[in-house]
Amino acid sequence: MPYAGGDEQDVIDRLRTANALTLSLVAVLGSELVGHIAFSPAVASDGSGPWFALGPVSVLPEYQCRGIGSALIESGLARLEKLNALGCILTGNPSYYKKFDFRLAPDIAPSNEPAEFFMLKILSAEAFPGGRFAFHKAFYGGA
Repeated sequence: MPYAGGDEQDVIDRLRTANALTLSLVAVLGSELVGHIAFSPAVASDGSGPWFALGPVSVLPEYQCRGIGSALIESGLARLEKLNALGCILTGNPSYYKKFDFRLAPDIAPSNEPAEFFMLKILSAEAFPGGRFAFHKAFYGGA
């Protein structure tokens, strides 16, 4: 995908190493781990917050299209609301994430992300991001 680096498993490891994994949820069927989603802190250049980033999210190929990813996303977003998050950002497939009320936000995309895939979901009526966002440096190889 033009918005995925292919190193998503490494991103998770780097987020863990940096103690920057706010939420890490798994889906288990029987005794098999079939899905995972991560949420980490995100930064708005206007200093507002807390904001979070969704991703990576993964589901084993043989279990995709069964609602597992959707359930992980919905559960994670509900937990972010309990943390008084202002909102959540991601870089991903707009046609998929719009069903979770994410909206394209190319004007506030990080400069190192493809703006046409950058999305935002507002979780608080008081949220109005000013300036650009940044993902945690673990997304780009830093810890």
